[in-house]
Amino acid sequence: MTWSEMQPLLTQGTYDTLYMVLWSTLVTVLGGLPVGILLVLTDKGGLLQNRPLNKVLGAIVNVGRSLPFIILLIALIPVTTAVVGTFIGPTAMIVPLAIGAIPFFARLVETAVREVDHGLIEAVESMGGGIPTLVGKVLLPQSLPSLVAAVTTTVITLVGYSAMAGAVGGEGLGSKAITYGFQRFETGFMVATVVVLIALVTVIQLIGDGVVRVLARRGRTA
Repeated sequence: MTWSEMQPLLTQGTYDTLYMVLWSTLVTVLGGLPVGILLVLTDKGGLLQNRPLNKVLGAIVNVGRSLPFIILLIALIPVTTAVVGTFIGPTAMIVPLAIGAIPFFARLVETAVREVDHGLIEAVESMGGGIPTLVGKVLLPQSLPSLVAAVTTTVITLVGYSAMAGAVGGEGLGSKAITYGFQRFETGFMVATVVVLIALVTVIQLIGDGVVRVLARRGRTA
């Protein structure tokens, strides 16, 4: 396969991969952020201390994290079909990608929020600040660099998940690698796909690290 033949396939695969990853990241952040914060608030000593709820929520998150994505991908086919009307294509893959990543991101959020200085939390509580004040004024601002790092890690994980989604018609670079690299024994195309994936992950990591450094610098000078 010549470069002129590979280029449009790689371009389309990259576009589909980014489409899946960006939208599933948005859903993951919207779903995982409150779950992670709730895990902290309902834990022992938290403002919403509720051990039974914390245990149940933690167990759900652990189960979600323990399932291999390829198995989850297949198991969620009925759910995906019910939500978007099909289980094939990049739009359909947003559903299992987000569901698979939310527990992973929630744990990262929990870890980031736990790093916040407990003295600041106690100060807000002593002044009668409620949950919105605690979350909006202390937990999120103070843990923002760590949260950005968590988002970066999650995006890179979703890139890997999206490649696996190609096994069940998810399109993207994974699908192109299977169809043209594996099934047609085009080693050159397979290598090109790997190079593109490495480039994507590298760019994402560099952007994430840059944002974290800027936020950390601002935090030190604030």
